[in-house]
Amino acid sequence: WKIKYFAVGNESWGCGGSMRPEFYGDNYRRYNTFLKNYGDNKLWRVACGPNGSDYDWTDKVLGVAAKQMNGLALHYYTITGGAWTKKGSATAFGETEWIQTFVQTRKMEDLIAGHSAIMDKYDPKKKIGLVVDEWGTWYNVEPGTNPGFLYQQNTLRDALVAAVNFNIFQQHADRVVMANIAQMVNVLQAMILTDGPRMVLTPTYHAFDLYKVHQDATFLPTEIASGDYATAGYAVPAVSASASRGPDGRMHVSLVNLDPHRSASVTVTVAGSAVGTPTGRVLTASTMQAHNTFEEPGSVKPAAFTDFSLAGSVLTLTLPAKSLVVVEL
Repeated sequence: WKIKYFAVGNESWGCGGSMRPEFYGDNYRRYNTFLKNYGDNKLWRVACGPNGSDYDWTDKVLGVAAKQMNGLALHYYTITGGAWTKKGSATAFGETEWIQTFVQTRKMEDLIAGHSAIMDKYDPKKKIGLVVDEWGTWYNVEPGTNPGFLYQQNTLRDALVAAVNFNIFQQHADRVVMANIAQMVNVLQAMILTDGPRMVLTPTYHAFDLYKVHQDATFLPTEIASGDYATAGYAVPAVSASASRGPDGRMHVSLVNLDPHRSASVTVTVAGSAVGTPTGRVLTASTMQAHNTFEEPGSVKPAAFTDFSLAGSVLTLTLPAKSLVVVEL
């Protein structure tokens, strides 16, 4: 079989074997020995990485097996309630749960930075990629569904969670080579929900669709100055952003406004490049809890965005409350 990516073990620190990092590192080396390249097929081997902030796991596994791996996996889920037994509802939530979700999801920035620093010690030339292959929101299952199937609805909140994580991943494009949302259909933060012959695209699907312009593009360093959105004793930067230049020379700037009540006036200065006429798309909704159903599949979907002006290399735009905007220049 023409297999490119091969992961050796999954969550070996827990449900995949309850191993110590040294023991897993030895087992990774053992089984990696028998993963052969046949013909022109070259395997890209991924080692089981840490559970969230377990930096000791990363340090010890790399110490044993760094030379044998192409990638190191990282798993981190956004859990609003902060406990596995009380994750909260995917659709019945208020502003406190809204901001708690973004406080939790922004921890991805610290995790990537922390594990990347350890990887730099063993792999200063950045030959090993960080593979964030399980991430996304995790809530209580929908009432009446099988708890083991992890079926949950998906709102505008989840689309903005995806966008914030995309921006974080792209800011670390030198180390993060792959980022796979945990499941795709009917499970956790899914992009598609099905019911027999019926199918509906979730808000998260539309976030993926808007961000695909960045794939295979060149990361553009982005410096962001933003005030905080704060409520209920929590605070997060109100605006998140990332930018890239595609093979055709077009630039794309992705911006997220997490404030559910107030728009954000944003000035984007593009250094060292002439800027042409911009176009844009926006994803937002009237409520934080807005989601798509089989009866109303188009409640949350992208629309044209035109609330901007361009003067030379300075783009001024107004992000609606609780929105994701992607502008092409």
